[in-house]
Amino acid sequence: MTRRTLVSIVLLLAISLAGVLWLMSQPTVLPPAGSTPDSMPDMPGMDMGEKPRPEGKTTDSKPAPASDEMPGLVTIPPERLQTIGVKYEPVARRPLEKVIRTVGRVAADERRLAKVTIKFHGWIEQLFVSAIGDHVRKGQVLFTIYSPDLVATQEEYLLALQGQKQLGASEFPEVARGSKDLLEAARRRFQLWDINDEHIRELEQTGKVLRTLPIHSPITGTVLRKETLAGAHVEPGAELYTIADLSHIWILADIYEYELAFVKKDQKAAVTLSYEPGTVWTGRVGFVYPTLDPKTRTAKVRFEVDNSDEKLKPDMYANVELTVNLGTRLSIPQEAVIESGQKQLVFIHHGGGRLEPRVIKTGVKTGSHYEVVAGLQEGDHVVTSANFLIDSESRLKAVVESMGGMSGMKN
Repeated sequence: MTRRTLVSIVLLLAISLAGVLWLMSQPTVLPPAGSTPDSMPDMPGMDMGEKPRPEGKTTDSKPAPASDEMPGLVTIPPERLQTIGVKYEPVARRPLEKVIRTVGRVAADERRLAKVTIKFHGWIEQLFVSAIGDHVRKGQVLFTIYSPDLVATQEEYLLALQGQKQLGASEFPEVARGSKDLLEAARRRFQLWDINDEHIRELEQTGKVLRTLPIHSPITGTVLRKETLAGAHVEPGAELYTIADLSHIWILADIYEYELAFVKKDQKAAVTLSYEPGTVWTGRVGFVYPTLDPKTRTAKVRFEVDNSDEKLKPDMYANVELTVNLGTRLSIPQEAVIESGQKQLVFIHHGGGRLEPRVIKTGVKTGSHYEVVAGLQEGDHVVTSANFLIDSESRLKAVVESMGGMSGMKN
């Protein structure tokens, strides 16, 4: 230890000892009898703490300044707002679109669907369309059928035709009319059995009874169902073929009841397949079914789609996307809204780190925005990120302020 350091320590000890001796020499001041804490003089250098005040007076010697802040206003230092990543966006009027997505089942257009039946019993002689999936043209022969009733009716028709030729010019009106009526009855029987006029003319020209008659396809399309074989016996009313024109199909999709208000007839929709996302078909709303499923709370909606390449096949599942133009409306991003029970809350930025929580009312919810019905005006700046952190901090501040009267607690 150097001499200079030793001298410094001695001087500090001397000064401390002098201060202690001076304090001990001061007389003790006792409060007069009957005095109150308010009348006690403050001792120099001593902090007596906060003195109790009469009821109704504030704790500060100066009146509290009137606050010009809004109720519930939260003030957070701008540096902290930047640290937690707070972003803002102005409330604005913008075009809104609501997108409704669902999955539908491909079905044949019932207006382009035909069933082939016969109205007499018989036996299938030859089968020209023998497989499901075969394409047929309207008027194409599907099969030939032998029926004793058809043979008998052809013979009756030829006899009636011959009688008409012989007795049609009879001088007796009753005879001429009877032969004509007999011919018309035989012809009408053919028509009721769906035997076309071409076969009747052929029968008249040849005068020969055909053992079998061909049955033709009523429409152009694809065979979806076949219920017959060559040589099989068929009864009247049996459904032998189901043929559908698949160049125009239906997609039956379920739409939730809260979205039905946005679905209108003739609206366009995009149709895709999950395994072929690059191909998009354009459909339109053809019909909204009038009943609702009570279990799923959905209604069937029929979308009509042109399917000239026939890639969409019955019973396939297809994704349907319906875009509804809602027009220009006042809106805010969905990220700005805090769902708080039955209320919706946003924070408005007033600058300088001042944030105001405000309850709003929203309308239609689109893919990324809420329509604003009440509570905001165009141009207001709302917080669009870190909302929950701000909400947590504001709640913590409210709790601390409510505990302000407790000893040792400060804001």
